[in-house]
Amino acid sequence: MSIAVRDVCEHELDSVLDLNNTAGPAILPLDAARLRHLYDTAEYFRVAERDGALSGFLIGFSSHAAHDSVNFRWFLERYPDFFYIDRVVVASRRRGGGVGRALYADAQSYAELRYPQLACEVFLEHGADHALLFHGSFGFREVGQNVMPEHDLRAAMLMKELCSYPWVRDTYGDTLPDAPWIQRPRHTILSQHNGSGANA
Repeated sequence: MSIAVRDVCEHELDSVLDLNNTAGPAILPLDAARLRHLYDTAEYFRVAERDGALSGFLIGFSSHAAHDSVNFRWFLERYPDFFYIDRVVVASRRRGGGVGRALYADAQSYAELRYPQLACEVFLEHGADHALLFHGSFGFREVGQNVMPEHDLRAAMLMKELCSYPWVRDTYGDTLPDAPWIQRPRHTILSQHNGSGANA
């Protein structure tokens, strides 16, 4: 049973919204307008399919984006250059089956060519041990905590050094090789072409 990670399609946003809002208390709910805003502005928005069914998604932003997340701003005040995982959701029936790892591996593969660090947070109020263990096994470390006043939630703020980035930067500078697997997600290219894309 293979897992495929690919760019989200616009017609899948309703399914993504349903996945998000049935994920449980560890994921903040969204409405359609907010999800549409994320779709229009995110640098990275990809979904995972398993057995032909949508099984999860991950949304990410450059530290240079005009993103309005409180936790994103926390990182921005402390770190100059990073790739931020805004949210990752795996369908409850697929948890523990490798979908989350596939999404994180894909996001890291994208980010490590462009950014020195990967940032995300884990909410601590809802039995976070499994999420913290997952992130720790993926190389993240806690660099602080932040309270989201509008939700009264405390989050562990996590960072991961992307060890390939210095070599990529020293070798290629701002011009990466023209290879299909290196290209930015198609969603980003289309959004930038339409004048509403995230900053690189």
